[in-house]
Amino acid sequence: MGFKSGFDMKLKPPALVLLTAGVTMVVVAGLTALLMNIREHKEEARNPFFRVVTLTDDTEDPEVWGKNFPLQYDLYRRTVDQVRTKHGGSEALPRTPTDADPRSIVAQSRLEEDPRLKTMWNGYAFAVDFREERGHAYMLEDQTFTERQRVSPQPGTCLNCHASMYVTFKKLGDGDIVKGFEAVNRMPYAEARELVKHPVSCIDCHDADTMQLRVTRPAFIEGIRALKASQGIANYDVNTMATRQEMRAFVCGQCHVEYYFQGADKRLVYPWAKGIRVENILDYYEEVGHKDWVHADSGADALKAQHPEFEMWNQGVHARSGVACADCHMPYLRQGALKISDHHVRSPLLNVSRACQTCHRWTEEELKARAETIQDRTFQARNTAMDALVALIGDIKAAREAGVPEAQLQEARRAQRRAQFMIDFVEAENSTGFHAGQEAVRILGQAIDTARQGQLSLRPPVGR
Repeated sequence: MGFKSGFDMKLKPPALVLLTAGVTMVVVAGLTALLMNIREHKEEARNPFFRVVTLTDDTEDPEVWGKNFPLQYDLYRRTVDQVRTKHGGSEALPRTPTDADPRSIVAQSRLEEDPRLKTMWNGYAFAVDFREERGHAYMLEDQTFTERQRVSPQPGTCLNCHASMYVTFKKLGDGDIVKGFEAVNRMPYAEARELVKHPVSCIDCHDADTMQLRVTRPAFIEGIRALKASQGIANYDVNTMATRQEMRAFVCGQCHVEYYFQGADKRLVYPWAKGIRVENILDYYEEVGHKDWVHADSGADALKAQHPEFEMWNQGVHARSGVACADCHMPYLRQGALKISDHHVRSPLLNVSRACQTCHRWTEEELKARAETIQDRTFQARNTAMDALVALIGDIKAAREAGVPEAQLQEARRAQRRAQFMIDFVEAENSTGFHAGQEAVRILGQAIDTARQGQLSLRPPVGR
């Protein structure tokens, strides 16, 4: 008798029925589990948070918001990290706490890294203490204890960008944030500091009821209105007229901007009435006659640029492509079925996979190298410009001591004022040129030429 393989053998009808039933049960169970999983994820997406506590327009403590938004709050708390990139970030340096300054950790001193900054800011508080910026978690603490407060007591205006101010503005203004804003501006820093508890918080950017993004800083509301007016758009109201994508940049632009303190009331003003390019801002300052201090070496009416990331970003390819600050510094991430913004605000170079590769399909190494190439070139141009400025300041100082006529000195001082602000515009802008690489190098090129023209103005006329 020949051997019959299992393939040739036929199953008896009862066995076939049992097998079919078993397979059907497995398939049904799998489909049921899949449908239940899909339903659960849809419910998660439909209900992005659980209302554990009731948030109001007066809830400023981020920890309370964190009860409803634990994922975002956990990420927000991570801004305590101190991680260097090639051209930015801060190292954690230990220090011995004192009664005047209880900090046990600080960032490295930029003045020690580059002593030319002391020459540039001679006679101003920044020549005494200027450190690398730390994360948002430290923004209020580092301002409170900077040595600049000791050298030159600051106004309450400084808190606008370093503390959670919205509720304080409301309370001081009896519900009117503009009146509260004006009251804080007029206070000495120490007095105003007693009114705030937290660095920038959830309520500064979000409506407590709808979670919609909003601008809460009167200085930005007024500044963007002036900018839009210069572009032919009258009576611009940022909180009703801006798109959601624009708001993902505007909420950051509330603070990451150039500004000055106007008049005896120290009103915070963003100098955008003529535009937001560096020349526009310089023209504005010339028109209103503003100066931050008189330079100790040259006698020039000097200007200090602050942190014009918003202005510089606006000149770059990302802004022109509709990419907002949050797209790179707070990129979306998935937590289960939820899609949330990463509130661990940091350099995109520390988060390339989500900050950059969403749009750019190259390796992390390639994208990082491209960014650092832009920064290297900007930094090289910055160093050349700094050398030109320091040389100009030295020449003006020597000319003063030699008795050069005042009219000739004034021409050189005007060159210093302009070149110095241009250099500082790039120096204080925290991307080392990446936000707008071509614009940054253009500004530095103009600064180099202006500084050298200032030196030439001090030379004796030909033939004498």
